[in-house]
Amino acid sequence: KAVPNVDIFQRLDINPLVEYKNFSLLSNFVSDMGKILPRRQTGLTAKNQRKLAKAIKRARSFGLLPSTYRRSDEMDIPVFTRN
Repeated sequence: KAVPNVDIFQRLDINPLVEYKNFSLLSNFVSDMGKILPRRQTGLTAKNQRKLAKAIKRARSFGLLPSTYRRSDEMDIPVFTRN
């Protein structure tokens, strides 16, 4: 996957901390397992990466973003219950 050359938040003049309610924006910077993607994958500056991490943690604490995700190998396994 190609790393973007320019920080998207700088280019659009957006403060990541203000966007903690924007689920669709924040979910682009979270892995399938729920971890915050590193700078080498996001292409953000160090300052905006810290702000983004704070915004994601804030969204998780408010319940806007799930803090844990189901593992992909568990999604296809049917759940059996006793009767």
